Amino acid sequence: MKLTISLQVTLDGVAQANGGNNEEMDPGFTRGGWARAFVDKDAAQYILDTWRRPDAFLLGRKTFGLFETYWGTRSNDGGFGEAISSKPKYVVSNTLTNPAWEHTTVISGDVAAEISQLKAQPAGELLVVGSAALARWLLENELVDELNLVQFPVIVGEGERLFPQNGLDFGLHLEDSVVFGTGIVALTYRVGGRPEYA
Repeated sequence: MKLTISLQVTLDGVAQANGGNNEEMDPGFTRGGWARAFVDKDAAQYILDTWRRPDAFLLGRKTFGLFETYWGTRSNDGGFGEAISSKPKYVVSNTLTNPAWEHTTVISGDVAAEISQLKAQPAGELLVVGSAALARWLLENELVDELNLVQFPVIVGEGERLFPQNGLDFGLHLEDSVVFGTGIVALTYRVGGRPEYA
């Protein structure tokens, strides 16, 4: 099974609070909602199509809680709520034991081994959305097959970035790119080994 990370990011790589400020999720961060100025019907449809595509979702604990509260109550909306509620969800957590959201399995303990078992399935796609900390951990543990970054034309200047200042290096191969009317760019990369240096 292919593991894909799909995140909305700013030009400076911030992947935090794209929809608005949330003091519980992002304490002290006041620059949330950076995606809202770029309302783009085609980009929204692209993101929705991405959510409809996978066989299952992989989420971090904080993102799972936010999505369960918001999208879980919209499971018949014909959009994002339905896309995620109807599919199996795997949430990485050492504290969650009995999730109420349907089709949810908790991954704990040897997380890398459990995700590797999911990836060993012969076909399908496991999609990570909205979970920047989990995405960084997956990259650092070399479990990612594909990156789908929906990049917004804004520099936020602070906040949680997808890529750490120091970490592993990766060679990428551009598989697809789409430019939308408001300047949003969707980039899909296959992750493949180490880059070449001069």
